[in-house]
Amino acid sequence: MANPMRSDAVEPFETTVLSLSNDVPTEDAANRRTGERHMTLFRVGSFDMDGRRELCLIKNISAGGMMIRSYCDLQPGRRLTVELKCGQPVSGTVSWAKEPYAGVAFDQPVDVIDILSASQSGPRPRMPRVEADCPATLREGATPHRVWVSDISQGGAKIRCKLVLAAGTPVVLTVPGLAPIAGVACWSDGENVGVSFNRLLPLAEMVHWLKVQRGERQSLN
Repeated sequence: MANPMRSDAVEPFETTVLSLSNDVPTEDAANRRTGERHMTLFRVGSFDMDGRRELCLIKNISAGGMMIRSYCDLQPGRRLTVELKCGQPVSGTVSWAKEPYAGVAFDQPVDVIDILSASQSGPRPRMPRVEADCPATLREGATPHRVWVSDISQGGAKIRCKLVLAAGTPVVLTVPGLAPIAGVACWSDGENVGVSFNRLLPLAEMVHWLKVQRGERQSLN
Protein backbone atom coordinates (compact mmCIF):
# COMPACT_ATOMS: atom_id res chain seq x y z
CA MET A 1 0.00 0.00 0.00
CA ALA A 2 1.25 3.49 -0.82
CA ASN A 3 2.36 5.84 1.89
CA PRO A 4 -0.38 8.51 2.07
CA MET A 5 2.16 11.16 2.98
CA ARG A 6 4.60 10.47 0.14
CA SER A 7 5.92 13.47 -1.80
CA ASP A 8 3.56 13.03 -4.77
CA ALA A 9 0.33 12.86 -2.72
CA VAL A 10 -2.11 15.62 -3.61
CA GLU A 11 -2.25 17.17 -0.15
CA PRO A 12 -1.34 18.65 2.32
CA PHE A 13 0.84 20.54 -0.16
CA GLU A 14 -0.34 23.37 -2.38
CA THR A 15 1.49 23.46 -5.70
CA THR A 16 1.45 25.06 -9.12
CA VAL A 17 -1.74 24.19 -11.00
CA LEU A 18 -1.91 23.86 -14.79
CA SER A 19 -5.16 24.58 -16.63
CA LEU A 20 -6.26 23.88 -20.20
CA SER A 21 -8.40 27.02 -20.12
CA ASN A 22 -7.54 29.97 -22.37
CA ASP A 23 -8.54 32.38 -19.59
CA VAL A 24 -5.97 34.26 -17.53
CA PRO A 25 -6.04 33.26 -13.82
CA THR A 26 -8.18 35.82 -12.00
CA GLU A 27 -7.59 37.90 -8.91
CA ASP A 28 -10.20 35.81 -7.06
CA ALA A 29 -7.89 32.80 -7.19
CA ALA A 30 -5.26 34.75 -5.27
CA ASN A 31 -7.66 35.12 -2.36
CA ARG A 32 -8.23 31.39 -1.92
CA ARG A 33 -6.62 29.94 1.15
CA THR A 34 -6.09 26.30 1.91
CA GLY A 35 -5.15 26.78 5.57
CA GLU A 36 -1.86 26.97 7.46
CA ARG A 37 -1.58 23.19 7.47
CA HIS A 38 -0.75 23.29 3.75
CA MET A 39 2.82 23.81 2.59
CA THR A 40 3.35 25.69 -0.68
CA LEU A 41 5.73 24.19 -3.23
CA PHE A 42 5.05 26.48 -6.17
CA ARG A 43 7.16 26.15 -9.27
CA VAL A 44 10.03 28.66 -9.43
CA GLY A 45 10.01 30.85 -12.52
CA SER A 46 11.69 33.94 -13.85
CA PHE A 47 10.79 36.89 -16.03
CA ASP A 48 12.61 39.75 -17.72
CA MET A 49 11.32 43.27 -17.21
CA ASP A 50 13.07 46.47 -18.22
CA GLY A 51 16.27 44.58 -18.93
CA ARG A 52 16.53 42.84 -15.56
CA ARG A 53 15.69 39.28 -14.54
CA GLU A 54 13.37 38.69 -11.59
CA LEU A 55 12.44 35.46 -9.85
CA CYS A 56 8.86 34.52 -9.02
CA LEU A 57 6.74 31.61 -7.84
CA ILE A 58 4.18 30.35 -10.35
CA LYS A 59 0.83 29.64 -8.68
CA ASN A 60 -1.23 28.88 -11.77
CA ILE A 61 -0.55 28.47 -15.51
CA SER A 62 -3.25 28.38 -18.18
CA ALA A 63 -3.03 28.49 -21.96
CA GLY A 64 -3.86 32.20 -21.82
CA GLY A 65 -1.73 33.38 -18.92
CA MET A 66 -0.46 32.74 -15.42
CA MET A 67 -0.65 33.92 -11.83
CA ILE A 68 2.65 34.57 -10.10
CA ARG A 69 3.88 35.56 -6.68
CA SER A 70 6.28 38.37 -7.46
CA TYR A 71 9.12 39.76 -5.35
CA CYS A 72 9.14 43.11 -7.10
CA ASP A 73 6.52 45.78 -7.76
CA LEU A 74 4.26 44.99 -10.70
CA GLN A 75 1.57 47.25 -12.09
CA PRO A 76 -1.16 46.48 -14.64
CA GLY A 77 0.01 47.23 -18.15
CA ARG A 78 3.67 46.37 -17.55
CA ARG A 79 5.25 44.30 -20.31
CA LEU A 80 7.45 41.33 -19.43
CA THR A 81 8.87 38.13 -20.86
CA VAL A 82 8.49 34.85 -19.00
CA GLU A 83 10.62 31.75 -19.48
CA LEU A 84 8.17 28.86 -19.02
CA LYS A 85 10.52 26.40 -20.78
CA CYS A 86 14.28 26.66 -21.05
CA GLY A 87 15.17 28.78 -24.06
CA GLN A 88 11.54 29.50 -24.98
CA PRO A 89 10.48 32.98 -23.74
CA VAL A 90 6.82 33.97 -23.73
CA SER A 91 5.82 37.64 -23.87
CA GLY A 92 2.88 39.03 -21.94
CA THR A 93 1.28 41.93 -20.08
CA VAL A 94 0.39 42.28 -16.41
CA SER A 95 -3.42 42.26 -16.37
CA TRP A 96 -3.93 42.73 -12.63
CA ALA A 97 -1.82 43.02 -9.48
CA LYS A 98 -2.70 42.46 -5.84
CA GLU A 99 0.43 42.19 -3.72
CA PRO A 100 2.15 39.77 -3.71
CA TYR A 101 0.26 38.19 -6.64
CA ALA A 102 -0.14 39.31 -10.24
CA GLY A 103 -1.87 37.97 -13.34
CA VAL A 104 -0.03 37.89 -16.66
CA ALA A 105 -1.87 37.62 -19.99
CA PHE A 106 0.23 35.97 -22.69
CA ASP A 107 0.37 37.61 -26.11
CA GLN A 108 -0.31 34.21 -27.67
CA PRO A 109 -1.77 31.07 -26.07
CA VAL A 110 0.78 28.47 -24.95
CA ASP A 111 0.60 24.67 -25.11
CA VAL A 112 -0.05 23.67 -21.50
CA ILE A 113 0.38 19.96 -22.27
CA ASP A 114 3.82 20.69 -23.72
CA ILE A 115 4.74 22.53 -20.51
CA LEU A 116 3.52 19.57 -18.45
CA SER A 117 5.66 17.16 -20.46
CA ALA A 118 8.75 19.35 -20.13
CA SER A 119 8.24 19.72 -16.36
CA GLN A 120 8.88 16.00 -15.87
CA SER A 121 12.59 16.31 -16.68
CA GLY A 122 15.03 17.15 -13.95
CA PRO A 123 14.54 17.25 -10.17
CA ARG A 124 11.24 18.56 -8.82
CA PRO A 125 9.67 18.65 -5.36
CA ARG A 126 6.28 17.56 -6.67
CA MET A 127 4.51 16.61 -9.86
CA PRO A 128 2.41 19.34 -11.48
CA ARG A 129 -1.33 19.14 -10.99
CA VAL A 130 -3.73 19.77 -13.84
CA GLU A 131 -7.27 21.07 -13.44
CA ALA A 132 -9.71 18.39 -14.57
CA ASP A 133 -13.34 19.13 -13.53
CA CYS A 134 -14.72 15.86 -14.88
CA PRO A 135 -17.11 13.17 -13.54
CA ALA A 136 -15.65 9.97 -12.12
CA THR A 137 -16.42 7.03 -9.86
CA LEU A 138 -14.67 6.49 -6.53
CA ARG A 139 -15.09 2.97 -5.19
CA GLU A 140 -14.65 2.36 -1.48
CA GLY A 141 -14.73 -1.40 -0.96
CA ALA A 142 -17.79 -2.64 -2.84
CA THR A 143 -19.51 0.77 -2.74
CA PRO A 144 -19.17 3.07 -5.79
CA HIS A 145 -19.67 6.83 -5.39
CA ARG A 146 -20.26 9.36 -8.18
CA VAL A 147 -17.72 12.15 -7.73
CA TRP A 148 -15.96 14.94 -9.62
CA VAL A 149 -12.21 15.14 -10.17
CA SER A 150 -11.01 18.69 -9.46
CA ASP A 151 -7.38 18.14 -10.41
CA ILE A 152 -5.06 15.26 -11.15
CA SER A 153 -1.33 14.52 -11.31
CA GLN A 154 0.69 11.40 -12.02
CA GLY A 155 0.66 10.64 -8.31
CA GLY A 156 -2.82 11.53 -7.12
CA ALA A 157 -6.04 13.48 -7.47
CA LYS A 158 -8.32 15.85 -5.61
CA ILE A 159 -11.90 14.59 -5.59
CA ARG A 160 -14.96 16.77 -5.01
CA CYS A 161 -17.53 14.82 -2.98
CA LYS A 162 -19.31 14.72 0.39
CA LEU A 163 -17.50 11.61 1.62
CA VAL A 164 -15.45 11.55 4.80
CA LEU A 165 -12.77 8.86 4.51
CA ALA A 166 -10.12 7.99 7.05
CA ALA A 167 -6.52 8.42 5.90
CA GLY A 168 -5.29 5.15 4.45
CA THR A 169 -8.71 3.94 3.24
CA PRO A 170 -8.18 1.89 0.03
CA VAL A 171 -10.10 3.28 -2.96
CA VAL A 172 -10.27 2.82 -6.72
CA LEU A 173 -10.76 5.87 -8.94
CA THR A 174 -12.29 5.40 -12.37
CA VAL A 175 -12.03 8.42 -14.69
CA PRO A 176 -13.50 8.21 -18.23
CA GLY A 177 -10.63 7.63 -20.64
CA LEU A 178 -8.27 6.16 -18.02
CA ALA A 179 -7.94 2.65 -16.63
CA PRO A 180 -9.16 2.28 -13.00
CA ILE A 181 -6.52 3.58 -10.60
CA ALA A 182 -6.04 2.03 -7.16
CA GLY A 183 -4.96 4.27 -4.31
CA VAL A 184 -5.63 5.41 -0.77
CA ALA A 185 -7.43 8.39 0.72
CA CYS A 186 -4.84 10.64 2.34
CA TRP A 187 -7.14 13.40 3.62
CA SER A 188 -10.82 14.29 3.71
CA ASP A 189 -12.72 17.41 4.82
CA GLY A 190 -16.34 16.57 3.99
CA GLU A 191 -16.19 18.54 0.73
CA ASN A 192 -13.15 17.02 -0.94
CA VAL A 193 -11.01 13.90 -0.71
CA GLY A 194 -7.32 13.66 -1.58
CA VAL A 195 -6.30 10.37 -3.19
CA SER A 196 -2.72 9.13 -3.48
CA PHE A 197 -2.27 6.58 -6.27
CA ASN A 198 -0.54 3.27 -5.50
CA ARG A 199 1.43 3.62 -8.73
CA LEU A 200 2.40 6.59 -10.82
CA LEU A 201 0.15 7.31 -13.77
CA PRO A 202 2.41 6.89 -16.86
CA LEU A 203 3.23 10.29 -18.36
CA ALA A 204 2.32 9.21 -21.92
CA GLU A 205 -1.08 7.99 -20.70
CA MET A 206 -1.74 11.22 -18.82
CA VAL A 207 -0.69 13.44 -21.74
CA HIS A 208 -2.92 11.46 -24.16
CA TRP A 209 -5.86 11.81 -21.76
CA LEU A 210 -5.28 15.56 -21.47
CA LYS A 211 -5.19 15.93 -25.26
CA VAL A 212 -8.57 14.17 -25.45
CA GLN A 213 -9.94 16.46 -22.72
CA ARG A 214 -8.68 19.52 -24.61
CA GLY A 215 -10.30 18.29 -27.83
CA GLU A 216 -13.64 17.80 -26.08
CA ARG A 217 -13.50 21.29 -24.62
CA GLN A 218 -12.71 22.83 -28.00
CA SER A 219 -15.60 20.98 -29.62
CA LEU A 220 -17.99 22.57 -27.13
CA ASN A 221 -16.80 26.11 -27.92
